[in-house]
Amino acid sequence: MRHVQPDLWETDVESPFAGLTVHAYLLTRDEGNVLFYNTGHRHEIDRMAELGGVAYQYPSHRDELGATLETIHQRFGAKLGGHRAELDDFARYRTPEILFERREMHLGNVEVIPTPGHSPGSTCFLVHSPHGKRYLFTGDTLYRGEQGDWRAGFIPGHNDEKDREQLAESLRLLRELEPDVVFGSAFLGDTGFQEMPPGDWPGHVDSALERLLG
Repeated sequence: MRHVQPDLWETDVESPFAGLTVHAYLLTRDEGNVLFYNTGHRHEIDRMAELGGVAYQYPSHRDELGATLETIHQRFGAKLGGHRAELDDFARYRTPEILFERREMHLGNVEVIPTPGHSPGSTCFLVHSPHGKRYLFTGDTLYRGEQGDWRAGFIPGHNDEKDREQLAESLRLLRELEPDVVFGSAFLGDTGFQEMPPGDWPGHVDSALERLLG
């Protein structure tokens, strides 16, 4: 695992599909560590044990689900969070103890922000770190492209026009946030996250919206 912020660790890269790469992120907290997204790397799960385990796991949507949800639960007793709209997808692997369907605060400093469009239950998470930064986990709602641009997670042939409209509304919601660092799940370039200088984020979202709606 790579230490990317004072309280945040990035797992080794995985490539579930050709041309697609992903990371998961472990947020270390005195109140219990939180794993965002998911990993299939067993050696990274061993490393999580050294960092205090996993008290909570929050995948951003159904594409991140897999057998290691149960592995992580069995090893650490991790409670699983998921959007109610994708409960059947989760249940194929493990039923979440924590269900959500609206914007709300969890665990004291994790803001849950449903952002449908890429999938019905796609959700972003805004973490208010005690180290002074705001971390935005966008899942596949927004992902980083090969040139470092941020793109909407609209897949022709998989998503339809209703999804496009929902995704545009979700991006408009995310545009109003002020993250200091943004962490996608899937990415195409050399890294899946980016530091955001003050005032830069709305421009990235506007570019993604223009590409989505153009």
